[in-house]
Amino acid sequence: MKNFSDFDPNGVSNPLNNIFGFPSAEEEAFLVILPVPWEVTVSFGTGAARAADQIFKASLQVDIYDADYPDAWKKGYYMRPADKKILLKSDFLRKEAELYIDYISRGELLSENTFMTKSLKDINEGGAFLNNWVFQQTRELMNRGKRVALLGGDHSASFGYFKAAGEKHGEFGILQIDAHCDLRKSYENFSYSHASVMYNALAEIPRIIKLVQLGIRDYCEEEAGYLEANAPRVVAFFDKDIREKQYEGRTWKAIAEEIIEQLPQKVLLSFDIDGLDPKLCPNTGTPVHGGFEAEQIFYLLKKLRESGRELIGFDLMEIGIGENNWDANVGARILYKLCNILATEK
Repeated sequence: MKNFSDFDPNGVSNPLNNIFGFPSAEEEAFLVILPVPWEVTVSFGTGAARAADQIFKASLQVDIYDADYPDAWKKGYYMRPADKKILLKSDFLRKEAELYIDYISRGELLSENTFMTKSLKDINEGGAFLNNWVFQQTRELMNRGKRVALLGGDHSASFGYFKAAGEKHGEFGILQIDAHCDLRKSYENFSYSHASVMYNALAEIPRIIKLVQLGIRDYCEEEAGYLEANAPRVVAFFDKDIREKQYEGRTWKAIAEEIIEQLPQKVLLSFDIDGLDPKLCPNTGTPVHGGFEAEQIFYLLKKLRESGRELIGFDLMEIGIGENNWDANVGARILYKLCNILATEK
């Protein structure tokens, strides 16, 4: 346990310290948070690439006492600075992607425009580059014995993290909180789209032996067919079905236990913030009405721990930025709770 003898957990956070005001260094921290400032293929709203800085600022206002996990923070949490070169590359390719998406959305033929063909090539190469960057960063941290959390950025950025987790931990399952399945084979012809991250992960990372999706309420016919064809490796708990069970008298406890029964021993949490009710983070990239309260997810994760399963890491993606910093404030508090849950793993 890190020595926090000179740190006052009741005092004002020092902005010169690290995330949540902790005087942490990466070398000593149990958990390292890696920001990924990337949102090239987003389909609707932007802002997630710059969310990490806003979340860092909001984290300084988080009271760190957590009645469920009061001493977890003493293991040490550290957030790396966002890599500005990755952000610049994201910004450049995002402008190309906006032009490209506008072009194909009007029914224009890609083969008739050499500029758009080159743009698509550049974007897909950028996605492959980002995947490898995330893989290298997370693998290096895991090999040093660190627990790793990813802070996005759009959901496509998680692919390299999943790959590193499989290399480190062997077979594992993903618990996905999301309004969307992310199971499209190739959305808008992008090889590594935010709408395809789970399809790519299942296709390319065989150590992912189970994907359990929660809160799905916006998906296409292709994804419905994929779910049917790939059961039981992939199981979806749709938002509509969860609500109907509750309307008919099922408790969230019973539903949570049903969800957990589907998961293997090792579990990685992949948390797209749009899985929550959009009142909590309205500036996420693709908000959809419905979704969970944050407390429902925290309860589920508490029950996951009590089941004896191991939480090996998490990502927290698609947090947008708004004029009043509401999304960042909610995001910072969710991030803190997830850090505490992970830090209590044996």
